[in-house]
Amino acid sequence: MTPATSPTLTTGASDHRAALLAGYLGWTLDAFDFFLVVSCLTAIGREFHKSDSEMALTLTATLAFRPVGAFLFGLMADRYGRRLPLMIDLLFYSVVEILSGLAPNYSTFLILRALFGIGMGGEWGVGASLAMEKVPPRLRGVLSGFLQQGYAMGFLLAAVCNILLFDRLGWRPLFFLGGLPALLAIFVRLRVKESEVWEKTRHATWGQLGRAVLSHWKQFLYIVFLMTAMNLASHGTQDLYPTFLERQRGFHVAGKNALSAISMVGAIIGGTLCGLFSDRYGRRRIMVIALLAAVFIIPLWAWSPTVPMLVAGAFLMQFFVQGAWGVVPAHLSELSPDSVRGFLPGFGYQVGVLITSFVPLFETALAKRTSYATAMSVTAVSVFLLAAFATAVGSERRAVKFGG
Repeated sequence: MTPATSPTLTTGASDHRAALLAGYLGWTLDAFDFFLVVSCLTAIGREFHKSDSEMALTLTATLAFRPVGAFLFGLMADRYGRRLPLMIDLLFYSVVEILSGLAPNYSTFLILRALFGIGMGGEWGVGASLAMEKVPPRLRGVLSGFLQQGYAMGFLLAAVCNILLFDRLGWRPLFFLGGLPALLAIFVRLRVKESEVWEKTRHATWGQLGRAVLSHWKQFLYIVFLMTAMNLASHGTQDLYPTFLERQRGFHVAGKNALSAISMVGAIIGGTLCGLFSDRYGRRRIMVIALLAAVFIIPLWAWSPTVPMLVAGAFLMQFFVQGAWGVVPAHLSELSPDSVRGFLPGFGYQVGVLITSFVPLFETALAKRTSYATAMSVTAVSVFLLAAFATAVGSERRAVKFGG
């Protein structure tokens, strides 16, 4: 190649900031749309005359279809570059989210939530690979924490919208805000440059890509194992927490969403700090410490006798759970080879989501026999220990140079 056409692996600050912002906002809006259902679960159920268990199935459908999106958009990202699949994905789930607000019945709503899962599954892997390939290796951990906490920010925004708008507008207009990712697609088109790592390692044919994917099957199976455990930790402590607050603790809409919002502030702080610490002390070490610390927060989180203690428990629980998660984008990107980084982390992540998609149904079924507090506590202690083990037995490639 001539110097004029050779891809360089050094990117300017404005370039990696634009990529990081695009990935962050995409994950924020993804999570916002998902947690609108979590926050409005009982209200949607009342309108459709469905039980908590039947409404939990809509969450399961979203989680179960996320691997489809990760598979399709991840392969596209390794074959055609990161930008185009990201823009298509943003437009796709924007349309599906708006249609969710227009759903005339439960069956239509369930189908739309499954389709939304395809869009949600496609965004993370493509956005994370694009961002992590551009940011400086020495800052990869802290910026990974920032990127991943777009998920918590989406939950926080969903809670705030419920507090401010639900009583006046109901649940349907909230979903119309899901059209915002379409605007983000324009930002990606105008401001975000293609990954130079992908340009250097791109596959000329689908056959080459397929062989590259299959050659890393052992790494893929480990990522699935790790992400299964990590998704059990996050979805087991988040998805039915607003329902627990309403059903068992007697919180009204504003109260349960305010507490959820506070917990997400803890998540944002924890994810960013743990990502920062992982740059210095190692990815696995920080993840294990955060997960084990979360075990000791369970009594405060689920069994506190007073509201202030419950607030503290919710804050600290998500501080540690999302603290561990804040390391994940950097850790998975570093574990994945350059040539399949668009596909391997995202698809492995979402297969883990598929395996854990039963969690809302399991917890609601167990809560019927015991209580929501018991169901979530039993789930939490089990999955935290599993996630700590899965993290500890893996390898680590902290701050490895991409495209080298």
